[in-house]
Amino acid sequence: MNHPRLIVIDDESDLAGFVCEVAEAAGFAAVQFNNAALFMEQYRGDADVIVLDLMMPGVDGVEVIRYLSGKGCDARLVLVSGFDPGVLHSAKKLAMEQGLDFAGSLAKPFRYDELYQLLSALSVTPRNHSPQAPVEPPSVDELCRALERGELVAYYQPKVSLNGHCITAVEVLARWRHPEHGLLGPGLFIPTAEQHGLIDDLTWAVLKQAMAQCRSWREQGLDVQVAVNMSASTLKELDLPERMGGLVRNHGLEPSRLVLEVTETALMQELIKSLDILTRLRMKGFQLSIDDFGTGYSSLVQLHRIPFSELKIDCSFVLDMAGDPEACAIVETVVLLGHKLDMKVVAEGVETQANLDRLTAMGCDLAQGYHIARPQPGEEITAWLVRQAAAHKAGA
Repeated sequence: MNHPRLIVIDDESDLAGFVCEVAEAAGFAAVQFNNAALFMEQYRGDADVIVLDLMMPGVDGVEVIRYLSGKGCDARLVLVSGFDPGVLHSAKKLAMEQGLDFAGSLAKPFRYDELYQLLSALSVTPRNHSPQAPVEPPSVDELCRALERGELVAYYQPKVSLNGHCITAVEVLARWRHPEHGLLGPGLFIPTAEQHGLIDDLTWAVLKQAMAQCRSWREQGLDVQVAVNMSASTLKELDLPERMGGLVRNHGLEPSRLVLEVTETALMQELIKSLDILTRLRMKGFQLSIDDFGTGYSSLVQLHRIPFSELKIDCSFVLDMAGDPEACAIVETVVLLGHKLDMKVVAEGVETQANLDRLTAMGCDLAQGYHIARPQPGEEITAWLVRQAAAHKAGA
């Protein structure tokens, strides 16, 4: 049997040996280096997982991170340190910014079960295994044909209210039903759409599907708000408020049924024009959400300028809540800030019950993520919403 290879880099030989023992129990073939410089001399890109201590004499862990990035290392990286938690946090961010595949971190001293659980949860394919060839991004011609043929479809991910745990909204997400490759995620085709001026066509195609679905839900007695991401390109259209108004009228809906999610990056491209358009959209009754809050350079400035009704906490903070006190403090602070500004606060990236419980205790209004439900097509999400509504009514 071929075992994935794990390398431990730690100047404490006893601790490195302990990590190797746990790794072998978790199904890895493990080897240790007690000298980081020696590791850098001998490394041949053959590790599936690297467990790296930050505080080492001579060459330290940050220098190893720089080295691994320069080598194009694709191993899963686990960081350990007995130093200030802030240093571990910063090293994690550094590794991710350098393009490394960060898999987790542990503060020394750590227990057997903590390390075993972390390593056992890693999804690692041994290097002599030939993975399925990845799907290449489509050409612009393929994407044009897909839009013409209606292959771009709307999927929906629920947002659950944490005050009563009922479903009040969904986020619309684009998917491509490719005739050869099956269902493709947005990461494969959104960049092509943006680069070749097709993002507006894609946005409107998905919007029209979502509005038709929203009307269908209303006819079935399901009161569900729909959120959709707005691109930077779409936010440059001065007639957008009128077009959006016409869209909801044609489907017999109120503007308040639609939440327009806007990132800070999209806002900053043409700020004055964006401010004009978003203010008029808000005046017409549409809801506005600032997406990925906390990742831009001027989050507070944008909150002060734009009449947002909702604040969406970036998933990177939510995902880290369990093991990162700083991330947890940021989430709690953003929830308080949003409520002070009379906004609903949404947490995305909720993948565990523990994080859902933390968000509920903090007073967060809405949550979405794989722990609640994955994105689903219209028919499937409708059945899911009906079941949730029935369960909520029975428990009321």
